Formats: sequence, C-alpha cells, structure tokens
Amino acid sequence: MSRLREVVHRVTWGRAAIVTVVAVCVGYAPVAMTELWPYARPGAPAFGEWFLSKTVSPAYVAEALKTRIGPYGRSLVPMIVHSVLGGALMLLGPLQLLSAVRRRPRLHRWSGIAFAVTVYVSMAGAGTYLARTAPQDAFSGSAFWIILATILVGTVLSVTFGILAAVGRFPGLHQRWMLLCYGYLMTAPLLRFEWGGLPLLMPGLSMEDVNRVAIMHLGSVVVFGSLLASRAWDRRRGPRTIAEGTRTWAPWPVLAVAHVVAAAALAWVVGDHLERGAQGVRLLTAYLVPYAVAYAVMVLRLRGAGREGRTWAREEWGLHLACLCLAPAFSVGAAVLFERSMGLDHATAVSAGVSIGCGVLAFAATILVSLRVMYERELAKRALAPTASGVVESPSSHPVQASHPVQVEASTPAAARITDGEPVRG
Repeated sequence: MSRLREVVHRVTWGRAAIVTVVAVCVGYAPVAMTELWPYARPGAPAFGEWFLSKTVSPAYVAEALKTRIGPYGRSLVPMIVHSVLGGALMLLGPLQLLSAVRRRPRLHRWSGIAFAVTVYVSMAGAGTYLARTAPQDAFSGSAFWIILATILVGTVLSVTFGILAAVGRFPGLHQRWMLLCYGYLMTAPLLRFEWGGLPLLMPGLSMEDVNRVAIMHLGSVVVFGSLLASRAWDRRRGPRTIAEGTRTWAPWPVLAVAHVVAAAALAWVVGDHLERGAQGVRLLTAYLVPYAVAYAVMVLRLRGAGREGRTWAREEWGLHLACLCLAPAFSVGAAVLFERSMGLDHATAVSAGVSIGCGVLAFAATILVSLRVMYERELAKRALAPTASGVVESPSSHPVQASHPVQVEASTPAAARITDGEPVRG
C-alpha cells in the first residue's frame, strides 16, 4: 500500500509539474516574440509591455524602455531574431517534453532537430548583441551582462552535449543535458515573472533593481528544477545500478571537505553583503533562501537513496551536492577575477560571481554524472566481452567460462542500460 501511495504521489506531482511548465512556456511565447517590436517601431503592440503596465505602472515600463533604446538599437536585428526564436523555443520545448512522455520517437527526433537548430540561431543573435554591447551598458550593468553571457554559453554547450549523447546512444545523458539546456532557457520567463511580482512585494524598485535581485537566484532555481526533473524520470531501483566493486565518486570524506569549503565561502559572502546595509541584505536573502532549499532537498534525497539501497540515485545526488557546496567558493574566486580583470567595483564583481556560481557548478556536476555513466558502461561492456579463450570477465573480476560468444552493443544490453538512466526491464 505504501508503495502504491508513493507511485500515485509521484505521478500526481509529475503531471502537475508538466502542466505548469507547459502553461508557462506557452504563455510566455507571444511575450518573447513581441518584446522587441516597440524598439523597432514605437507604439507597436507588445504583450509583455502591456501586462507590466497594467500590473505595475506605465512609468515603470517607460523608464526601462528608455534606457534600452540605445543598446538595443545597435543590435536590433540580431535581438529580434533572438527574441522571436526564443518564443519558438518556448513552444518546441513542451513539444519535446510531451513527445518524450508519450513515447513518440519520430516526433521527438524531428522536433529535437528543430529545437537544436533554433537554439543555435537564437543564441547567435544574443551573442551578437553581447559582443556589440559593453558590459556597463547592459541592462542593470556589468553583472547582468556577465550572467547573460554565462547562460548563453551554458545553453549552447548543454544542447551540444545533449546531441552528442543522443548520437552516442546515451538516452539518459541526452535527457539530462536537454533538461539542463531548457532550464537555462527558462531564466527568461521566470525573470519576467519577477519583473511583475517583485515591485508589488517591494514597492519602488525599478526594473534594473529587480534584475539585480533576480540574478542572485535565477541560476540556482532553474538548474535545481532541471535536476529534480531528471531524477524524477530515472525510475531505476535496487543496488545493482552501479557495478559491484566500484567505488562512489562522492564518498563522505569528499562531501565533508566540500561542506567545509562551503561554510568558509558562505561566511565571506554573508559578511560582504551585510556590510552594504539594506540593499545587501535584500540581495543576500534572494541568494540564500533558494540555495538553502536546494541544499536541504539534496541532503534528504541523498540520505533516502542510501537507506533504500538505490546506489545510482545516491551517487547522482552526491555529485550534485558536492558541486552545490563548491558553488560559493567558485563565486568568491569569480568575483576576485572579475574585479581584477574587468575593472569592476567590488559590489558588482561579487554580485556577478554569486549570480553564476550555482549554474556553472550544476553544469560541472552534469559533466561528472556523464563521465560516471560512461565509466559504468565501459565496465559493463568489459564484463560481457569474451576473451580469446572464450572466458568472460565477471563484474567481480572472477573469470567464468562462456558457453557461447557474447556480443555487446551499447544500445542493447541490460548492463549498459542500467548505467544510462533507463528503467531496467526483465
């Protein structure tokens, strides 16, 4: 009965999450597609501008529009390409999600090709804008320019690794990379929600101020959502999900060291922000609350997977937890680099470093998971491959006599599928 309740609970929350994501994406698509029209032709209809004027105030929108006319005007065509195709991605993403859920391989494949091409062209438009815009001229300044550039690179690399995983017949890794890619893309609609919501909670904030608050946590929120989705779709059970005799890549001593590093870096980040008064406290809160939620969920899931003997789940949660703990240290190092190499003031450099930390380290964690999966598959292939004498090496390194030749193909054996995010059947 408890098992049945768990399944029902997972299905209910999974459907609710899919419906929510699809609704947000479909609703945001026309906003993205029309966002740059007023810059090309003043007075042109723009759904996002109209909505913000109604929910906040016309002056709030007019002020933001006025500061963007110059920077956007120098790259208007690339920006329109970026925004229109960005809206298209909001529609192609749910199509990819639903075709995967409904198991429509042909539709999923062709819509995936369209999705990847659209990502590359859209990000080329964004890259052209960033190349033509000095960091200090970007919306909300240099910190915002840095996080835009980081999201661009992360989006392009994640969709590229997703393609390579699909070509290499690693469906589980393909799923993880594409979910991470879409997480980066979801920063756009989530930022628009904050444009409309934060001024209601904190009256008097300009859109530039909202951006400075939002970038403190958008990266951590979207990559954490991607991780939850990828883990929810991994339905493997049992201790054999990692080959017997192999050691974890996230042992407790490594996690302990990562926690010590996290504590030291977080202490520095907290102290630095508290010295800035009310504004620093606001930015610090925007960073710490989502970070603490992500940390608590990862710890609980890690312990639960360990108790239940789900060794692969424990491994993946452990790798992501270690990288999450290292994110503040990465942010501190990035802040020092930005301050010295780009000539940024200290507060801006710290905001930029904090804003990219969780997103970059989630990317690093996905790389580690990918390497772990490929390592496990190689072990499985070696275990099943016959030697010249007809002897097969077992996972426990004891040779056993093969009664017939064993052929190993990456896409077929259960031992390979076990390490690639696929449910084990039979």
